[in-house]
Amino acid sequence: QVQLVESGGGLVQAGGSLRLSCAASGRTFSSYAMGWFRQAPGKEREFVAAITRNGGDTYYAAPVKGRFTISRDNAKNTVYLQMNSLKPEDTAVYYCAANPYYSSRYYYEDDKYDYWGQGTQVTVSS
Repeated sequence: QVQLVESGGGLVQAGGSLRLSCAASGRTFSSYAMGWFRQAPGKEREFVAAITRNGGDTYYAAPVKGRFTISRDNAKNTVYLQMNSLKPEDTAVYYCAANPYYSSRYYYEDDKYDYWGQGTQVTVSS
């Protein structure tokens, strides 16, 4: 079992930056691909980014590509989401999640993730 705890959210002005962290418990962190999702009020949860087990490959949703960077440190059992050039439409609760699949085609679907964090609020003011 993997427990995930996000941190780093907050209030930032448009154009600013935030770095989210997701700390995982257990010794199996490197056995999972990791993803970030977000959910804005009144909207469905959506894929943001994912990273493979060794960090060699990353995947991004179109609205964040070029602005967000996902990374991981397996020695620290932590995955990060660096968010730059933030926009008001990035406002949401951000969740990290652990994915047991090896194929990247499963990284975009939230029902393919086994474990989820509690979420951290990101608010971008205009």
